[in-house]
Parts: sequence; structure tokens; C-alpha cells
Amino acid sequence: MSKVERTREARTAGEGWRVERMTEHDLLEVVRIEETTGLSRWGWDAYHAELVGGHDGLMLVARATLATAADESLAGFVASRIIADELHINNIAVRPAFRRKGIGGALLSAALSGGARVGARVCILEVRASNHAAQMLYEQQGFSIVGRRAGYYSEPPEDALVMRRALTFETPA
Repeated sequence: MSKVERTREARTAGEGWRVERMTEHDLLEVVRIEETTGLSRWGWDAYHAELVGGHDGLMLVARATLATAADESLAGFVASRIIADELHINNIAVRPAFRRKGIGGALLSAALSGGARVGARVCILEVRASNHAAQMLYEQQGFSIVGRRAGYYSEPPEDALVMRRALTFETPA
């Protein structure tokens, strides 16, 4: 069992949703969200390998408690991994119908807290240079731009901004 699996993710809840650990049963819907939100394609196999492969993955979903359709119970997800003392946010997405409700921020906060809890000291992510909404979210969560990766994304080709944030873990009182 990895150190991430041994930690408890804080269950964050908002009106009509809650954040919890991703399961294999969520993967088809995670891929559907990936496809409809324009993320770089990982696909089912990559998410499955990350989820069950014994890596230090921190995979969370925002589960809709008032789902509109039986096949759409997820509002969003975050896929991240601990490498040494760094938390890497690989993908984060929220369904368009659930945006502007604090879900992206809650997913990101839960991943940051989970990473800090297991010893990550810094969080790093890449974001499309044109994705100003995501950049604003990351800046609100304490990230700053530390670099640029030319041609990082394909479909469509685009540079990535590298963003970084220090992590600290505060023990509950």
C-alpha cells in the first residue's frame, strides 16, 4: 500500500456534490469528462494504470449528489501523483454544467492537502497558455508561473505554462 493510499482525503462537500477518492467504477465517466473538456488525452488505460498500479497517485472525484442522469454522477476529477517530495497535478477537469460552483477549487485543495499530508513540499502543474480561467484558479490557490514549455500540448499545439506552489501541512488542532 502506498503512502498516498494510507492517508485519508478530507471529504469536501458543496451544494450538490462531494469530493472523494476515485475508484475503478469512475473511470469511464472520468474519460468522458476528459473528452468533453478538451484535456490532453490520457484515456481509460492510463487512468486505470495510475489508479491501481501501486504508484503514489492521488486520484479524486467530485461526485454529484443530485445527478441529472444515471451515467453522469461525476462533476469533475483530479489526477495527481507524488514523485519524491513533489505533487504533480496531471489533469483536473469539471463538467461544464458544474462549473463556477467551487468544484475545481475544492478538487485542487483536496489534492494539495493530500500531497502535503504525505510529505510533498511543492506542487507543480502545466496549464495551456490560453487557459486563463484555469490560470486564475491556480493563482487563487497560491501558484505562480515559473516557466514555459514550448509546444508541450498537441491537438491543438500550444505552449504550457509551468506553475508551482509550496506546500505545508498543518496538523489539526
